[in-house]
Amino acid sequence: MEMKKRINLELRNRAPEEVTELVLDNCLCVNGEIEGLNDTFKELEFLSMAKVELSSLARLPSLNKLRKLELSDNIISGGLEVLAEKCPNLTYLNLSGNKIKDLRTVEALQNLKNLKSLDLFNCEITNLEDYRESIFELLQQITYLDGFDQEDNEAPDSEEEDDEDGDEDDEDEDEDEAGPPEGYEEEEEEEEEEEDEDEAGSELGEAEEEVGLSYLMKEEIQDEEDDDDYVEEGEEEEEEEEEGLRGEKRKRDAEDDGEEEDD
Repeated sequence: MEMKKRINLELRNRAPEEVTELVLDNCLCVNGEIEGLNDTFKELEFLSMAKVELSSLARLPSLNKLRKLELSDNIISGGLEVLAEKCPNLTYLNLSGNKIKDLRTVEALQNLKNLKSLDLFNCEITNLEDYRESIFELLQQITYLDGFDQEDNEAPDSEEEDDEDGDEDDEDEDEDEAGPPEGYEEEEEEEEEEEDEDEAGSELGEAEEEVGLSYLMKEEIQDEEDDDDYVEEGEEEEEEEEEGLRGEKRKRDAEDDGEEEDD
């Protein structure tokens, strides 16, 4: 697909000034130059044109807000001074897989004062002796060359950084969502205290009820014992009365017998 048609598709019914990212990888340039990209894309921050057979940056429009530019696997061999003029705020530039052979070509990037990361993978320039030291000395504004700094520390992935920031935000949101609302803990503690008081009261009530029942049972048992004692005492009195009556009867019988003998 030609680049101009691809740009029209990428717009997706948006105005060029509304676009901040544009990916045109694998499109074909006409005569090795850019077509369809113009100064109306003034809000563009990320532009990718990998494998588009681009040989010249002469028709690159002015993109003052552009920060990341992907130009890997093309046939660019020079003319890099255009970048400082058209894209002065670049922080990341990928020129890997192009036809860049010497330090003089790269020297044009000195005017990109905000450039922090430069990729030159698979360019002939990487075969030069002391290649890394020379580039860092030539472009003192950059921090990372081919993904590593001068101490061989790997460059952070900007996407990973974004994800980490997003994860932290998500964690904060999760904590906010998961955390109880203000005053909730106090209300919960009050409810627990009330429940404990209710439980304690119910236990006391049960204990009092048990004591009351046992007391009543003891009273009933005592009453039964008292009744038994009363019955036993009554029976003894009756027996005594009967014995007394029998004694008096024997006395009367003896007296009657005596009188009869006297006669």
